[in-house]
Amino acid sequence: MILSEKKFLYFTVCMAVTMFLTLFVYQSCKKLDPERVVKVKTGLITDISYHSCSVEGTILDISKDGIDQYGFCWAETRNPTIKNYKTQHGSKNTTGNFHDSIIGLSPNTIYYAKAYAINSQGTSYGDQLTFKTSMNFTNPTVSDIDGNVYNTITITTQTWMAENLKTTKYNDNTPIPLVTDINEWILLSTTPGYCWYRNDTAAYKATYGALYNWYVVDSASNGGKNVCPTGWHVPTEAEWTTLTSYLGGESVAGGKLKEFGTFHWLSPNTGATNESGFTGLPGGYRDGNGLFYLGGSYGYWWSSSKSYSASYCRSMGCDISSVGGGYIYFPEKAFSVRCLKD
Repeated sequence: MILSEKKFLYFTVCMAVTMFLTLFVYQSCKKLDPERVVKVKTGLITDISYHSCSVEGTILDISKDGIDQYGFCWAETRNPTIKNYKTQHGSKNTTGNFHDSIIGLSPNTIYYAKAYAINSQGTSYGDQLTFKTSMNFTNPTVSDIDGNVYNTITITTQTWMAENLKTTKYNDNTPIPLVTDINEWILLSTTPGYCWYRNDTAAYKATYGALYNWYVVDSASNGGKNVCPTGWHVPTEAEWTTLTSYLGGESVAGGKLKEFGTFHWLSPNTGATNESGFTGLPGGYRDGNGLFYLGGSYGYWWSSSKSYSASYCRSMGCDISSVGGGYIYFPEKAFSVRCLKD
């Protein structure tokens, strides 16, 4: 039987569509073959500055088809792909960790990043992570008597340290007693003492600084000594208020003062933008009973102000965007210190 021209054309179109759908289904099934799809994980994002950061990733499974290319992709919009910015490495035949430096970023900007890997089956991505670059610090650094160097930031008319104090001496070179033992700490009823959170210098010193009891800060108790570098001082209650007022008041200033993200702060780190450049961190505190509390959740900072037997402090938390503050009657507690330029 001879097909008419219309029937022949219809038959040809149907065959073409059928072949296309068959090929599409085949390719789709091929891409979903779990033994051929590479698996990759996005790791930590660290060393975040105003223009760069370090990123880590892990190749979990190289698959039967191996890996032709891998690296990290990022963008200022959610769900970045390799069509956005990316780093690029060649083939890889083993599982394991890899890392890169991302450079050329803009200051004070939120970015989204993923690890990726490519083989004949297509592109696989790790989970999306979010980070924010810091302010572009143009202020000079300042050093304490121990030689620790601190970034500084000018906010309105004030110049603050952008890191917590970690000195072990007053600026006249007098040592501050390091007290690790619980019972010895409890006995510090009227004398200075400092410690590192959980007494773990390696884990907490560089990032969170030291925790000092009130008598380290109070010049009336320590013989008129200053724990801050020469030309700097522990801020008063009024100077803390100048800072929070400039940032919109206590109800919102915490978010503007806290480090962005959940690398150091526990989730959700409510309202954190660090748009001030202050980079507040959750150093926790040591109580009068010698135990440590709320590291990763809350940060507490002394002021130099007191009223009778009560001393004034400020606080920020992972679950609030406000700045707390008030007088407390427990000078044996140990908090962080931020110094302010004279």
